[in-house]
Amino acid sequence: MLKISSLKKLVTDSIAIDLGSASTIIAVKGRDIVLDEPSLVAVNELTEEIVAYGQEAADMLGREGRDIIVKAPLSSGVVADFERTKKMLAHFVKKAKSGGSQVSLQAVMSMISDVTHVEQRALLNAAEEAHISKVYMMEEGLAAAFGAGVLPSDKRATAVIDIGGGTTNIAVIAKGSVVHSRSERLGSHEINTALATHLRRHRGLQVGEETTEILKTNFASTFLPENIDKSMQIRGRDVQTGSPGSVEVTAGEIYPIVENIVRRMAQTIKDTLTELRPEVAADIFDRGVILTGGGALLEGLDQYLRGFINLPVTISDEPRYATVRGLLKMFDEPKLLEKVSRNELGLLQNAEIPFEA
Repeated sequence: MLKISSLKKLVTDSIAIDLGSASTIIAVKGRDIVLDEPSLVAVNELTEEIVAYGQEAADMLGREGRDIIVKAPLSSGVVADFERTKKMLAHFVKKAKSGGSQVSLQAVMSMISDVTHVEQRALLNAAEEAHISKVYMMEEGLAAAFGAGVLPSDKRATAVIDIGGGTTNIAVIAKGSVVHSRSERLGSHEINTALATHLRRHRGLQVGEETTEILKTNFASTFLPENIDKSMQIRGRDVQTGSPGSVEVTAGEIYPIVENIVRRMAQTIKDTLTELRPEVAADIFDRGVILTGGGALLEGLDQYLRGFINLPVTISDEPRYATVRGLLKMFDEPKLLEKVSRNELGLLQNAEIPFEA
């Protein structure tokens, strides 16, 4: 006969949550990735109610109904709007769960390295509200490293650079722990903002989020294009007349805008690598750096960094999923999970959340 405890093990859903400014990715032990949706909510401004989450909210972006506004409750990798983050997370977790509502949940969540106790408490609270009975919090850099194939037993150091929508996270890992880390609240979303600003100021065209994303993904590149006259038509709203309008942009015009932001990211990485101890620096010199996160998919970023930091640069397989897969691996390493989880509960319980309603 099965003991109650072993029965409980059977019904426990172990889930990994990578709650990012741009996307929320959830993986379940034994099922891999079950949810990958934009971290967005659509809110009715009159009633304050959330009318859509995730992809459904993203599909409304820029074409919202009269009283609807699409919002991102997380900014730069941390909770900006507590109530809505809570509801969004609960919605996503419910969607990701395999069994009925009686299933006991345990989760590992990622967080950026310089998160404050208040911000961490907000994430924990949001997870508790989503009916997760046990929550482990783990540094994003460490999770991304494990997801990119770094072994916890490896005593030599590895540098992992995770570029998300709102943050660039640099973590140097050795023997399953972080020996050095730095987090800059600068991510690939900054490129979208810069492109929109350029088009508004210099070309008199106002464009939406969808347009800048297409421009960044399909047209932008981090190195000087061979054909700088290659062009793309961008449609939007004419700033002067307010009417629908379009402009032709060239690769040569877009390149310096993108390069300016990528250079800032690269400089942060370069500066961080100068702060390492000699043995760690020697390991990184041999091994180079691994890129993870959605920002790693930016055209030519690995080449650009290689030239900037003079080290080998590789992109992990499916870089967007490195963090969540690293979190998921922790369920197979319970001792390591206890060691790396950052749940200083005593400190956290005293960290009052000023923006809780």
